[in-house]
Formats: sequence, structure tokens, C-alpha cells
Amino acid sequence: MAIKTPAILGGSPSVTADHAVNCQWPVLDEQDFLQVRKVMLDGDISTHPIRYELEDAYAQLFNQKYALSHNNGTSALFASFFALGLGAGDEVLVTSATWWSSVLPMLWLGAVPVFCECETENLGISVADMKNKLTNNTKAIVVVHLWGMPSKMHEIRQFANQHNLNIIEDASHAHGASIDGRLCGSFGDVSVFSLQGDKLSPAGEGGMLLTDDYGIYEKALCFGDVSRIYSLDTPAQRFAATSFGIKTRMAPLSAAVGLSQLKKLEQHNQCRNDNIEYISKSLETMGFDTYLGSERYHRTYFEFLIKWKPECGLQQQTLIRALNAEGAAITAPRYPMLHQQPFFVEGEWNKLARIENGLNRYPYSQVSLPVTEAESRLMIRLPHFSTATQDFLDQYLDAFDKVLLNAKAIAAKFK
Repeated sequence: MAIKTPAILGGSPSVTADHAVNCQWPVLDEQDFLQVRKVMLDGDISTHPIRYELEDAYAQLFNQKYALSHNNGTSALFASFFALGLGAGDEVLVTSATWWSSVLPMLWLGAVPVFCECETENLGISVADMKNKLTNNTKAIVVVHLWGMPSKMHEIRQFANQHNLNIIEDASHAHGASIDGRLCGSFGDVSVFSLQGDKLSPAGEGGMLLTDDYGIYEKALCFGDVSRIYSLDTPAQRFAATSFGIKTRMAPLSAAVGLSQLKKLEQHNQCRNDNIEYISKSLETMGFDTYLGSERYHRTYFEFLIKWKPECGLQQQTLIRALNAEGAAITAPRYPMLHQQPFFVEGEWNKLARIENGLNRYPYSQVSLPVTEAESRLMIRLPHFSTATQDFLDQYLDAFDKVLLNAKAIAAKFK
């Protein structure tokens, strides 16, 4: 059988089906509308108790004693850093390949991020490199389950316990992911989920903080939910008139969507996982690493990124260009390396942190993370295929097949 000509060399595109139909997200239905309508008819669109229902649902699902809703995941992370008592000059071990909310809020408290390498299996923060970055000022670790791949929490917890470090677990990408059957979001001293509209359990905008420690919960509540401080029966009630100057309360209409969507999390994840695992198994035979997970690490797919190998004969941008010509929505990873951003490299970070001699003590312009940087250069990002038909998935596989079989000719034309 003759090899098909790829579109970039004059052939016909492989992917002709509608992306909007096959990659719809969020998936909203009548149940979501009815839940929102009920709150609206009740008339309380600022402090409706549906926020507490959502909190109870999260606490129960993740087997945590306390849950506190927020207006977004960034606020929940800010509240976590505050509740753990992070302050001026405290160092926090973080990853660079993440959304900025996992890192930047701590600077407002004077805490300083120390960027660490990722490990290459699950792309979580590397315990080996954390050992290299540990100092007497290290107080905490931020763990991010990137794109829905569980970080190596058992090893991270062991390291944290050895050095008396708190863990902030950012599980915003990982609703439903698990390690040895235990859900991500239940391993941290404090854990956080974003419920933003792209997330696996969306609310439009929203965040959730989880913890088993009442002290952390109370401090986070005092930080930004002024209306609930009045209900405390502890000495912290004295802060009710002011809170701590931040307002982080979740909007009830968002909570209504979040509660309805959480009930469908397992169903939505199963559909997305089935589709992505179908395409991943074929891509693995083509030489890509698709991070399928394992018996221990059950992953979910906030985003679907795969690692290509230069041996395929195409550089990253040429591969993306050829697949785009086939009609495939392929991009480079959307998260730039934080340690390389002007905010850090040019010293703007210290205007927030206000660390004495901070620009000399933490010269981010000299930070090098060769493993993380190399991994990022080998990534390409595919759609999440949340509502895809098998025909649509097969069109994508045909696009990859055509491009790889003609890699030498494509490389010669676009070298």
C-alpha cells in the first residue's frame, strides 16, 4: 500500500471532524442549570449555604476533616501559605514547570521559592534535587501533580518528615488521580484544588482547600472569609470585624456548578481517560512516551502531553507544524519555565517579597534546571478528547502516521 502524502507536502489533511464537538469542555447539562437555578430562586447569591454542601462533598470524597471553599485556586494557595505560617525569608521548594499560582502568592508573605528539578517518570518535583536545595531556611514543599500525573508522594512525604517540612499539595490538575488507591489531594498537610472552567471538576471559578489540621483550617478561614469568622467559638472569633484583609469567599453560583460537576467527575474522567488511552497505545508504538500511568499511579488528564524523540527525524516545531497542516490541534506546552521568566530573572519578585539583599541571595538569573528544560523541549500538547468519537481519534492517529512515515522528506524541506 502506497504511503499517503502528508498535507504539509501537498496531500489532504487527515483531521476533518469538528474539534468543538469532539473536545467540548466543560460538559454542562440540565442538572447543572437546575442547581444554579435553585440558588438563584433562593435569592441568596452571596452567602448561600450551597458553599458548605460543596465543602462537605470534597471533605468526604478526599477523606479530609476540613474543607474551605475559595473564589479561585490562587486564593486557596495564598491561604495555604498563610495558614502554614510562612513568612519573611522562609524558603519553599517548588517546581518550575507549573502555573504561576503554585508559586507566586507566597512572595506576598515574604517566603521565597527555590526551584527544583522534576523527575522524568511522572514529572513531579525531584526528591534528589530537593536534597541539593535544602537549607536551614527551608520550611515547605509545593507538590504539583502536573497535567494529572501523580507525583511520587510517598518518597516526598518521607523526605518532608525527615526534615520537618510542610507539604502544600496542588492537585488542581488531578481530580480523581490516585496513588495506590488513595486520591491525590489527600497527601498534603494542606491540599488545594482549582475549580476553574478548564479543570476536571469545574465551577467556572473557584478553589478548594483541604486539611486534617483544624489550626490550618481556622487560619485559612480567618485569612479571607470574614462572614464565617463570626461563627467561630474559639479565640480567633476576635478577628471577625477585620479578617486579615483579604476576601476569598466563593460565589454560590460557582459552588452550585461545582457541586453538580463533582457528582459527574468519575463519569467525565472515564470518558476522557478511555479516549486518551486509546490514542496513547498507538502513539506508544510510534515511539512516543504518553505517560500512561501504572498500577500504582492512576492518572487523569487535565491536559494531554506526550514526549517525542528526536530520532523520529523531526524537530519539535517542525513536527508541530506538520501535524497542524493535517488539521490536528497540536501545540508546544503552554507553561513556560517559571525560573526563566522576567518576573524572576529581572528581580521584580523582590518588590513583593521585600527580602533584604534578596537579589543577591536568590539570583534567579543564574538558576539552571537542565532536566526540566530538556523535558519541556521534548513535549507536544494534544487536545483532551473529552467528547471524541473513535473516528476523530483515528483521524489523529492517521495524521501522526503520515507525518512520521514522511519525516525524512518533511525534515529536508523545512530544515
